[in-house]
Amino acid sequence: MDNRLQHLSGLRYFEVAARRQSYSKAAEELYVSQAAVSQKIRQLENVLGCKLFVRQGRNMILTTQGASLYTDVSRGFDHILSGLNRIQAEPLEGILTVNTSRSFASRWLMPRLWKFTMIHPDISIRVDATADAPDMKYGNIDLAIRQGHKVHLGDSIQSCILYEEPVYPLCSPELANSMTFRHPEQLLNCWLIHWAETCNLTWERWFNTAGVDVPEGNLQWMEVSTFEMGLNAVMAGHGACLGTLSLAGDFIDNGLLVKPFDIGLVPGIRYTLFYDRTSPRMTRTQAFIDWLYQEVRQSQPQSLLT
Repeated sequence: MDNRLQHLSGLRYFEVAARRQSYSKAAEELYVSQAAVSQKIRQLENVLGCKLFVRQGRNMILTTQGASLYTDVSRGFDHILSGLNRIQAEPLEGILTVNTSRSFASRWLMPRLWKFTMIHPDISIRVDATADAPDMKYGNIDLAIRQGHKVHLGDSIQSCILYEEPVYPLCSPELANSMTFRHPEQLLNCWLIHWAETCNLTWERWFNTAGVDVPEGNLQWMEVSTFEMGLNAVMAGHGACLGTLSLAGDFIDNGLLVKPFDIGLVPGIRYTLFYDRTSPRMTRTQAFIDWLYQEVRQSQPQSLLT
């Protein structure tokens, strides 16, 4: 055996530090001190006879030799993990951790989750609602549901579209009555609420779709962090927001919101599933994926299904 393989623990420290671009963040992931990470990598550099990192501000950046080594080390650990997962496959019963945005969790997933529990009472769902995309490869997330058209969570992570649908302007019935909407440009006279989770779905894009010229710097707008915050403001009469029928259709059905114009922004919102096909919990992950698609087929208009 090559004597350099005696330093596998050092390669593990190296892989984490390279991926996180930080010794301190690597230490957090490995549950060791920053000094321990620095010492391990220094020992590895001495064995290999080359520098693997250079400091750039607060980040540790790979050298040319370090980048070359990281590609092969990362691929090698992926193969090891895949092999371990295959022989440690877990049964259907157990915990499944699902990551998604706060808006999707509160407006779509949580109101329906009881149906999955009725079908699979032995699978306990842990919902992790965050604004940031998760680390699917090295975290504890089994399935991620993220919004966007260009989301990428890793080369080894599988992805498939759950559904996508147009985005429409929404407002309270009181505002619609007071404005007597007839033309899309009338919305320029309202407060326009934008939610930060969908930075690419802007009012400017919707007005462009509607054929309305937007005066530069003349919009009255407010940004909120989640779609639910925007809905609450709009239902209270504070302007209009952009939304989808899947997340706000119940409010429209109950008369709390109206769609003043049937002009949809396309492409609109897309929700994509991400998962690791080699995960030891793939059996229960697949059960949840199958249920999600069944729920979409039952709740979404046929034209929105992918």
